[in-house]
Amino acid sequence: MTRNIIHIDMDAFFASVEQRDDPALRGRPVAVGSATGRGVVAAASYEARTFGVRSAMPSVVALRRCPDLIFVPHRFDVYRSVSRQIRDIFEDYTPLVEPLSLDEAYLDVTANLRELPSATATAREIRARIFEATALTASAGISYNKFLAKLASDHNKPNGQFVIPPGTGAEFVAGLEVGRFH
Repeated sequence: MTRNIIHIDMDAFFASVEQRDDPALRGRPVAVGSATGRGVVAAASYEARTFGVRSAMPSVVALRRCPDLIFVPHRFDVYRSVSRQIRDIFEDYTPLVEPLSLDEAYLDVTANLRELPSATATAREIRARIFEATALTASAGISYNKFLAKLASDHNKPNGQFVIPPGTGAEFVAGLEVGRFH
């Protein structure tokens, strides 16, 4: 039996939560973190990413790349609460959930609890439920192992999903730069 693994990755999670909770931040370049001299970016919105702002980047570099960048302080209690909501959704589909962080997890849906016809349909439904419950988008990668599912989830971001079917993993991986591997 071929395994069905889904990797769910929330899109710019911390920054998206901030934009959801403060309408004035929507559509603007946002970084969660500190703008002080030694501060770093914990998360960047997609609007900030277009300027090359990334997680773990020093704040001074981020502001150089995007002078209009808006820094907001982290609210880990809120992120943990939203993460719990999302994890509760996952557990409606499988008891085999492997969280990687607050914003991503692997789900083995080989025998999904809702008996949906495919892992693709399962990922689509999970993403829709996440959006309905949290107003946040997620991307999903579907494949027959965790390594490929993780690569697939990055392939159609944000708010998309991508499948690497059995028998196509080697060909898919061969076309990628080594830097894409985690």
